[in-house]
Amino acid sequence: MRKIIYSTLTAFAVVVLVACSTTSASLKPYPFDECIVSGNKLGTMGDSVRLAYEGQEVKFCCKPCIKKFKAKPDKFLSKL
Repeated sequence: MRKIIYSTLTAFAVVVLVACSTTSASLKPYPFDECIVSGNKLGTMGDSVRLAYEGQEVKFCCKPCIKKFKAKPDKFLSKL
């Protein structure tokens, strides 16, 4: 039973690692040094926050901006 659980967890970990490496490599890079929502310079409110959205990397100055972005992503993505 332990071998089955171990094998399943190992396989899952491999799938997750491959998916993460593939996803980050295929993302379009974020072109600005400012938050797409607030316009604040990235890094001025602590570490910037990254999000992958439909193949596009998006960066924010803080976590609350993610919620605003998710409410109206088309509005903010039009800036790209």
